[in-house]
Amino acid sequence: MQKTTRRDFIRKAGLLAATAMAVPSAVLDGKTTRARTAESLIPREDSHDAGKGRLTLEWKDFTGVMKHTFTISGSSRNSTPIVITRITWNGYTGYGEASMPPYLGESQASVHEFLKKVRDEILPRFDDPFRIQEIMEETDRLAANNTAAKASVDIALHDLTGRIMGQPWWKIWGFSPEKTPCTSFTIGYDDDDEVVREKTDEASWAKILKVKLGMGEEADKRMIRLIRSINRDTPICIDANQGWNDRYMALDMIGWLRENGVVMIEQPMSKYDLDSHAWLCERSPLPIIADESCQRLTDIRKLAGAFHGINIKLMKCTGMREAREMVTLAKALGMKLMIGCMTETSVAISAAAQLSPEMEWADLDGNILLANDCFDGMKLHDGKITLDDMPGLGVTPKGLLA
Repeated sequence: MQKTTRRDFIRKAGLLAATAMAVPSAVLDGKTTRARTAESLIPREDSHDAGKGRLTLEWKDFTGVMKHTFTISGSSRNSTPIVITRITWNGYTGYGEASMPPYLGESQASVHEFLKKVRDEILPRFDDPFRIQEIMEETDRLAANNTAAKASVDIALHDLTGRIMGQPWWKIWGFSPEKTPCTSFTIGYDDDDEVVREKTDEASWAKILKVKLGMGEEADKRMIRLIRSINRDTPICIDANQGWNDRYMALDMIGWLRENGVVMIEQPMSKYDLDSHAWLCERSPLPIIADESCQRLTDIRKLAGAFHGINIKLMKCTGMREAREMVTLAKALGMKLMIGCMTETSVAISAAAQLSPEMEWADLDGNILLANDCFDGMKLHDGKITLDDMPGLGVTPKGLLA
């Protein structure tokens, strides 16, 4: 029997993927990768050689404009800076994304500087996009933090290799698409009662709501009463965004929220106060889920016992590779799982959706909150996340990036 090498497999998979894809993977604005000029993305000087086995990284700034002012404990905003990445190899293209709400400490400028290092120092050492583990280990070592920038590289590599193989990542990982949860729809805090009512009406399709609290006991109860005056039955998840600072008040609040149809509490107190969270975890009638306390894989073990579960976000954990490892470890520790997002386009949302069959809760509404999503990707059916057979992440650009 003739031995099949890895390179043979990749070449054959690429040929199969090329015939299986209904839409050319290299399209960004209706043109192929090789036909694109250098004006809308920032390329390598030798990007015209992208079809000769080199991994070529390009990127472009994008501003995600929100449908409503988004308010959480401590901040408000109407837009989110985003960087869209693109990695090409042998005529195939994968897309990635860095979304940077201000509290993450990243900016489009910092992402540019980091991606230049990846482009110039990391990718020239690799001619095989399937070496995601090695590429991302080297990328991670370039600098501390920069997690959204790192995620933009990781997501693009996963999209690229999935397209080459002609398979979506949920299928490559062996997940069951029937097990996807419904996504929650986020209602941010607002002082204006009419805005809260408008947001609640807009969320009438959702099977589960996520409400941002942490403004104080009376202000938080006002939000829930307003929402319940319009929507009496839809289950609610609460994200306090570290806004509660007294464990006894927090426990009383959780009891009141449970009586009003709340099913889960996310990050009630400071991410540094694990003792108070452990105290709450022992007494709370509702699951307590770590968000700000859980950034990366190395955080999980110390959170066992302090929280019932973790919220995984690609922008915090550097992308799909580490998120998959976080799922494995959290399950081994008996912790519940949630997949979350920032305000993101359908690129990052579709990437996170590949992991959703393993989750008890999903908060993948970041693209719905945008008025100008620049990609098509993961779709909802009656509020439930759906996964199709489109290769990679299953995303295609809408043309707003041109």
